[in-house]
Amino acid sequence: MVVLRYAQEILASIGAAVLALCAATGALLIFAATAISHLVRPPFYPVEIGRQLLRIGWFSLPVVGLTTLFTGGALALQIFAGGARFNAESVVPSIVAIGMVRELGPVLGGLMVAGRVSASIAAEIGTMRVTEQIDALSTLSTNPMKYLVVPRLIAAVIALPLLVLIGDIIGVMGGFMVGVGRLDFNAATYIKTTADFLTTADVVSGLVKAAVFGFILALMGCYQGYHSQRGAQGVGRATTNAVVSASVLIFAANYILTEVFFTS
Repeated sequence: MVVLRYAQEILASIGAAVLALCAATGALLIFAATAISHLVRPPFYPVEIGRQLLRIGWFSLPVVGLTTLFTGGALALQIFAGGARFNAESVVPSIVAIGMVRELGPVLGGLMVAGRVSASIAAEIGTMRVTEQIDALSTLSTNPMKYLVVPRLIAAVIALPLLVLIGDIIGVMGGFMVGVGRLDFNAATYIKTTADFLTTADVVSGLVKAAVFGFILALMGCYQGYHSQRGAQGVGRATTNAVVSASVLIFAANYILTEVFFTS
């Protein structure tokens, strides 16, 4: 009887966790569908979209640029060290370019912006929820979803591909600087090899990934902030959940998109 009771408790806890996960997933999907439905319906707030573009895009550029610069340099060193075991040092330029454009640029850019922007969005909207400013918007006949969520989604989807494109260029340049200055590659040969191996499909796939990642990180920040619990602890929990959930979903989406783009 004791064993049976413990087994029932374990199964009940597992069932409760599964039900909670299903409920949270359903609430997130409904929130996302509602936000998407508002993307094509007026009124629009271009000033708010511009302000969010500045916050998400321009202010995140130094973080993304430094991250991709050092990543490109480290990637060149690692590939050179690995390729030296098989006398394949010449593959450094091509693999650095493809690796940065296809994977590292979008993923690292998405993660860095998620850490900065998702937390900021969740904290801002969560504070508005706690201080009842969202309720005040509804009282003033302003749809909170239109005014708070949609501009951030649009700005993130536009800004992140631009950030990733710039980050790709900086990352490839980081590999070039290390390859030429540290590994004694010929500058003209390095550039030619990079240009020969890099295709339009590689760049486009990375930018599509970036747009999806931008939607994810903005959505999670808005969702967690919008449903923040009362009090300072609720806002802090929403901020943490926004960053963690956005990061995990970025990795999951990256795998799915990689399967779609590069698996025949």
